[in-house]
Amino acid sequence: MLYLASRSPRRRELLQQIGLEPIVLDVDVDETLLEQESATSYVLRLAQAKALAAVKANAIADDDFVLAADTTVYAGGEILGKPLSFSDAQRIWALLPSLDHCVVTAVALWHRGKLCAQAVSTAVSFLPIPSHEQLLYWQTGEPCDKAGAYAVQGLAAIYITQLSGSYSNVVGLPLAETANLLRQANFPLWGVK
Repeated sequence: MLYLASRSPRRRELLQQIGLEPIVLDVDVDETLLEQESATSYVLRLAQAKALAAVKANAIADDDFVLAADTTVYAGGEILGKPLSFSDAQRIWALLPSLDHCVVTAVALWHRGKLCAQAVSTAVSFLPIPSHEQLLYWQTGEPCDKAGAYAVQGLAAIYITQLSGSYSNVVGLPLAETANLLRQANFPLWGVK
């Protein structure tokens, strides 16, 4: 049985895209950023904590698989979470055209008491959002619950000029790396071992 310890509908859709139908588990972990924590360390810690929290809170059999992930956006020298308000989104959007803009996702897989994790980073070239479009974009609701206050697979695609790395990582789950973790744990992709 494959479980997904994530509330993200995008992660579930990405897994469905590659033929997987996980059972979604709702987990809660403290997502407070630690002092001096890098974006990669942050998402690795959270993805692993989510997987372990799902195992602890549910009747997970030893031969089951628990997949968890966490994504953050890094730009302008800052780790950017979900916007708290429109003005916070504007602050975040001002940082997105920075040369260091990248999306970092960590994927963690628990199986038979073993936890494996991997982080993936994708560089993003992002145009400034014109001031007269910012409120309109905010009012669509799309940026409200997204790290970095945008969705590459949505309306914000008009501001993205280039990605260097995994597109699915920017959506929220790097599929090639996720499939590789599952293969390494002998998970039967497409019903074939």
